[in-house]
Amino acid sequence: MERLVKKGAGWRLGWNPKATDYHGLVGGDDWAIELTEAELDDFCQLLGQLAQTMSQMASELMDEEKIACEVESDLLWMEAEGYPNSYMLRFILNTGRRCEGSWLPQAVPDLVQAAQSLKVF
Repeated sequence: MERLVKKGAGWRLGWNPKATDYHGLVGGDDWAIELTEAELDDFCQLLGQLAQTMSQMASELMDEEKIACEVESDLLWMEAEGYPNSYMLRFILNTGRRCEGSWLPQAVPDLVQAAQSLKVF
């Protein structure tokens, strides 16, 4: 498999299996960071968990009620904040490079979908 970069309005997600250290990429329109394979795997897994939790919370909340959910691994922390069907997403990388990023609600659904199929081959 060759290098793959998926992108849309407000998000980018990439995978390069031939890279030496940093196989993954996450970013927005004007920022990006490369991730190790383990960091990218955690990112995709935690993003899926957040998306599923937010979806499940829709039936538990009133229409005007917002929620914040956090998930974490040894490598990174993520948070979804907003309404179950429209939320912003934040992450903080806990490894040596220490960075953070975020996506606006309109970018999140496509980012979630791309993360689910990024490394399927």
